[in-house]
Amino acid sequence: MRSFYLFLMTYRGKIKPDDKSKLADWAFTDHNFPKHSTSYDEISNYLEWNSPFPGALRVFDEIWETYQSRN
Repeated sequence: MRSFYLFLMTYRGKIKPDDKSKLADWAFTDHNFPKHSTSYDEISNYLEWNSPFPGALRVFDEIWETYQSRN
């Protein structure tokens, strides 16, 4: 199973950024993001302490559902 981070990177670089691409772009620049993790709890806990914008946890949950359905 590929890491959540690698899946998240598919949302990067939109010309008109939305919340999903903002989360992906932020994770790309955050050197401490758990890049090898496949654990919901690990990533969710990290985002609770390091949330890049209001609503980031909601966006994470939406992307996580898609990640789970495709892996």
